[in-house]
Amino acid sequence: MSETAPPPERTRERTFFGQPFALANLFGVEMWERFSFYGMQGILIYYLYYSAADGGLGISELAATSIVGAYGGTVYLSTILGAWIADRLLGSERTLFYSAILIMLGHISLALLPGLAGVAVGLVLVAVGSGGLKANATSLVGDLYDEQDTRRDAGFSIFYMGINIGALIGPLLTGWAQTELGFHYGFGLAAIGMALGLLQYTLGRKHLRGIGATPPHPLPATQRVRAAGIALVVLALIAVLFATGLVTVDNLSDVVVGTIVAASVVYFVVILSSRQITPVERSRVVSFIPMFLASAAFWSLFQQQFTTVAVYADKRLDRNLFGWDFPPAWVQSINPVFIIVFAGVFAALWTRLGPRQPSSPAKFAMGTMLMGVAFLCFIPMSGGGPNSAPVLGLAGILLLFTFAELLLSPVGLSLATKLAPRNFHTQMVALFFLSVALGTAMAGTLAKYYDEANEKPYFAWVGFGSIAIGVVLALLSPWIRRKMQGVH
Repeated sequence: MSETAPPPERTRERTFFGQPFALANLFGVEMWERFSFYGMQGILIYYLYYSAADGGLGISELAATSIVGAYGGTVYLSTILGAWIADRLLGSERTLFYSAILIMLGHISLALLPGLAGVAVGLVLVAVGSGGLKANATSLVGDLYDEQDTRRDAGFSIFYMGINIGALIGPLLTGWAQTELGFHYGFGLAAIGMALGLLQYTLGRKHLRGIGATPPHPLPATQRVRAAGIALVVLALIAVLFATGLVTVDNLSDVVVGTIVAASVVYFVVILSSRQITPVERSRVVSFIPMFLASAAFWSLFQQQFTTVAVYADKRLDRNLFGWDFPPAWVQSINPVFIIVFAGVFAALWTRLGPRQPSSPAKFAMGTMLMGVAFLCFIPMSGGGPNSAPVLGLAGILLLFTFAELLLSPVGLSLATKLAPRNFHTQMVALFFLSVALGTAMAGTLAKYYDEANEKPYFAWVGFGSIAIGVVLALLSPWIRRKMQGVH
């Protein structure tokens, strides 16, 4: 009788598009978190550089792009903290829950607190909370599958579709609210969305059945005071850097880039030098290094949707729709529409190909090269005056963004969980997000070189640079696959 019990249990779990049912709860909380995240980020840059008469803060575009890039990089940098808390203190599930609460409080701060004080408090809370939620949601999805489960990449693609449903609806609603009612109403909608996600997750926590309930590598009680002391020193150092003027809004993204580079190097050294990983696990971590670099290059282009492309949509794009100029934030919903349409197609393709599908390094190389091609496609639309670029042209470019993203991002999430050493499970996911952090902060730094009056050289250099990195990764693919030690 006991031998026949497991199959029905497995059948009951495979009720969410053929995936474990617990994926539905993680799908939902990530969808609402992305609704709030992209809804807020879609209007953030305009809030920063629009004049006070238009409801904004009136700072320079250079400072605005630097803040947006630095904030985005800090979100993903915070995955380190979220992963460490999960692996050493609380476990993934509780860390995700508390992180969702922080995110909601951050959006409430942006909605209610005026001026730069609201921006500072709100963005810090959202950044720290989002870092904790992203790393642990991804880790929990990975925990639903064993290492050789062929449904794994398809499951991550479905999870990724949930992300993009939220990313689609968020900017549409907050962009409309910002235009019709004001920026703080847009931020308020983001807070409501996160509250709904938190409620849904709370009601569905039981379906995880203990997954991620305990930290895999608990921190001894004797070391907790030391960890708290280090945290206080870091916070004091940050305060001193701002108070002395060494860090300003204009150089913020550059500082975050340097911090992430240093953190990434330290993280790789800590994992690779640990006595708690096996030779096979160490080889797999080494194989991840070139893909980490390619991922950073990819995201430095892709995340310019919130810097360069956002400014482009505001000042260069013809947004007239039947005599009405739609909000520039709505451009942020074009990519999620394509993701929703094509994520299932890519998931079905990988499932159908099975072991015949391209290797993870090959997918990374193709995604990085395609991202470069997308930026080259801006060149034919360059050189015109204000409101001269066609919406269909930008939509076509964002379609290439989408194909590149689907080749790299969900595959990267899945790969990080497959290559992760047992004692650095969530922290390996954080390493992938560190590559996103680096690229996102660089998107703010690169945007400072974008000049509306001289666009073609910018798009050419950035595009060809990404293509070159993709070619190098393709050439390294055979070596990378050997170092992956059986992981595909």
